Amino acid sequence: MSVFGYTQTSVVKGRILDSYSGTAVPAVQVQILGHLQQVQSDSNGYFIISEIDLPVGEQIIQLSHDDYLTKKLRVTINNGKTIDLNPVLLEADLSVGEQQTGIISLTDYELDEEEESSQNISGLLQASRDVFLNAVAYDFSATFFKPRGLDNSHSKLLINGIVMNKLVSGRPLWSNWGGLNDLQRNIAYDRGTTPGDQDFGGANGSTHILMRASQYKRGGRISYALANRSYEGRVMVSYSSGHTRSKWSYSVLISRRFGERGYVEGTPYDANSVFIAVERALNETHSLNLVGIYTPVQRGRSTALTEEVEALKGNSYNPHWGIQDGKIRSSRIRYIEEPILMLNHYWKISEGNKINNNIAYQSGKIGNSRLDYGGRRNPLANYYQRLPSYFLRNPNPTPLDFQLAYEAEQEFINNGQLDWNSLYEANTKTAGGLSAYIIQEDVTRDTQLSMSSIYNGSLSETVRLDGGLSYRILKSENYAEVNDLLGGQGYLDIDHFGEDTNFIQSDIQNPDRIVIAGERYKYNYEIKASNLTAFIQTRINLRRVDLYVTGGLSQVNYQRTGLFQNGYFAQPNRSLGDSETINFTAFSAKFGGLYKFNGRHFFELNAAMLAHPPTLRNSFVNPRQNNDIVDGLAIENTRLADASYLFRTPNVKARVSAFYNELSNRTEIGFYFTQNALGSEDNNAFVQEIVTGIGNRNVGLEIGAEVKIFPTFKIKTAASLGQYIYSSNPVLYLSGDDFDSDPLDGVVEGNDIEIVGSKRTVILENYHVAGGPERAAQIGLEYRNPNFWWAGITTNYFSNSYVDISYLRRTPDFYTDSDGLPFSNYDINTAQALLKQEELDDYFLVNVVGGKSWRIGGYYIGFFASINNLLDSRYRTGGFEDSRRVSYQQQLEEKNRRYGPLFGNKYFFGNGTTYYVNIYLRF
Repeated sequence: MSVFGYTQTSVVKGRILDSYSGTAVPAVQVQILGHLQQVQSDSNGYFIISEIDLPVGEQIIQLSHDDYLTKKLRVTINNGKTIDLNPVLLEADLSVGEQQTGIISLTDYELDEEEESSQNISGLLQASRDVFLNAVAYDFSATFFKPRGLDNSHSKLLINGIVMNKLVSGRPLWSNWGGLNDLQRNIAYDRGTTPGDQDFGGANGSTHILMRASQYKRGGRISYALANRSYEGRVMVSYSSGHTRSKWSYSVLISRRFGERGYVEGTPYDANSVFIAVERALNETHSLNLVGIYTPVQRGRSTALTEEVEALKGNSYNPHWGIQDGKIRSSRIRYIEEPILMLNHYWKISEGNKINNNIAYQSGKIGNSRLDYGGRRNPLANYYQRLPSYFLRNPNPTPLDFQLAYEAEQEFINNGQLDWNSLYEANTKTAGGLSAYIIQEDVTRDTQLSMSSIYNGSLSETVRLDGGLSYRILKSENYAEVNDLLGGQGYLDIDHFGEDTNFIQSDIQNPDRIVIAGERYKYNYEIKASNLTAFIQTRINLRRVDLYVTGGLSQVNYQRTGLFQNGYFAQPNRSLGDSETINFTAFSAKFGGLYKFNGRHFFELNAAMLAHPPTLRNSFVNPRQNNDIVDGLAIENTRLADASYLFRTPNVKARVSAFYNELSNRTEIGFYFTQNALGSEDNNAFVQEIVTGIGNRNVGLEIGAEVKIFPTFKIKTAASLGQYIYSSNPVLYLSGDDFDSDPLDGVVEGNDIEIVGSKRTVILENYHVAGGPERAAQIGLEYRNPNFWWAGITTNYFSNSYVDISYLRRTPDFYTDSDGLPFSNYDINTAQALLKQEELDDYFLVNVVGGKSWRIGGYYIGFFASINNLLDSRYRTGGFEDSRRVSYQQQLEEKNRRYGPLFGNKYFFGNGTTYYVNIYLRF
């Protein structure tokens, strides 16, 4: 029975401990249900609720933490009395930890990807009490769903206060700390532009992984996992000392992931991970934490497929591998080895005021291998001239054409893989023993030094101040290396597609050079880059209103230094030597607040104006060959706003958010072969496509709700309803070694379509931005038995996915003939049909998870299992149009081919039924 009176002096305090290890549990949310105030336990597990007007009488205190089962305590608050709850024991929620382990394990394949494709996902891989974010992490991410239409370059990821997003792409590279699942559970996530403690954050939030030895619970863990998505097996062993009387703490982990293939054929996986953290408490206020991370990984890669190839070989087909000496060998191997050494200094100035100083050193190699066939015909089995459609490309095929098509079909179906023996044999027949085919490895060797200093403090009981300064400096070596001569004695380092003796030289200072395995060839350059960021943030927490305002600064410097003098760009400083320095300084701001109607109803509003300096990837036209800087390069701007209603009771949690994102001045660079390099059909060239001034508008709703029907049974639902479209008509120009582009200054105004110099206007407005489904919905059931077993099932629906459009098709190149006039047979209705963006089919995915744990003496034994796509649905997650043939005449010809286009759209396919099973011993 509650008494509706109030006291001025009542206090509720206590200490929260782990029921298994007896160690303190920090960051536990403690709340008197129905009351506005929430507090968190500190690093020693202590909390105190001391506020005027605490409700008196019988009350319910709720304790919540992502890694523990929620606990409710019934207490009676009396006037002028202190209630001391010491200790409060929390039981670990093993299901949450196992789910998180499974998600990280199953998605690290996609997180290794750096390509600008539909396979990029948000990187939101943390277990959160937010229902919608849980759906994203556990179910939506498998389809490459992007929250609010933003990929992971719009999110910040930090480890111990150090930003891990790459300066080249703006994305975190998960492989740099992959395989450390057991020690990645201390995660704080700040949704959207809400305020965080460590950094200004990104448009799509920030994630901070704390890998501090003293913050791990004492104990060890041994686990073994079986899977069929990225790898086939994983073994992991970890142990943490927890707090010790000697003031030393340590944590260690070793793991291995392996497999001959994942779900896709020919994708071998070989990865090892080693982690060690040692912390020394110097005194009551200072502590040093040393972290070492070494996670080398090597894995095979796959590719997008055309509809014809998928129909003949299935969605798990991969053309890049073949059998050599009875073993699977892939020509496309990605190798990552970038160890990290980190030193962290924690200084507790006073209660509520602290400084965290960090320094990190990272150096290593990223390599991507592929076939170099020196101007000869592509040896891959899915090359268009080897497919049935090629022999039936003419309007009226002959009987011989049908026979050749049938033979090609049977060869592709029955073999269809890379013939390694034929490559070795071809290399033995060349003049002088020089290889005709080799394995090339594109290598990046980065050395980066990162430093940061972060302050978090309380100016008063209601005002908090956060601030930080971070600096990163990068030296990046980039070159092609001969990986394997495939039986030959050397390789001629020239452009085998070119004709002019001078132009074709990769380095005219060493013409007609013969290279051997391990030597650099084709291109060789260095990049020097630096990045300075700072933020300052004020938070005001009043009884009914929480407010914040944050300011941020980001400053970058880039410079390329060419080490080869490319024959196509032999002018002084065009390819050899230093480029001009690129400098950008950007300022950002965000603000917002939370209004508390009462202890159950909340309204949140956030807004931001963000400015992003361009990434290294989008700053140079083609750094492999020259020093040219993108013409029209500018700071990218993002304006965001979102409003949320939140409802929380002991049995119901719900959030509804409306969001609006406006992105402008974006730059994209693409590389491809086209037959329309200069606006006509007879200009074949490998080009760099530079598009500047791209604008996007993303709007939508996020909905998440969870209802506990019984103490052991709950129902949950989540949905995202979005529309992500282009909001501007940007400018495009092409560059390449087959012609020298010199874009003229000026822009195209109004709705006129014209070419300014070599620039074209791209008509993009109202096309959809590709990259995962715009709309996703889920309904799920979960059962948790008091005897420590649990199971859940979710049904997920995805729609409004679109293929990535060809920019060049939407320029005047599409409808103009070689004389600059429209094609004589040009029809507007036909053109609109040819330019219509393809929408992919909707699909359902059913996922099942479950687990069981047993406590035997001082040990926990358990397992976790998940099955994704239980019904083995076949679906496409994304795709892209081909820019090889972009004119009206060419597209009309492709569309009218009776037996399918030669250069149709290419697609990414979702996995069929996949599983993950993890068995563990915790001690």
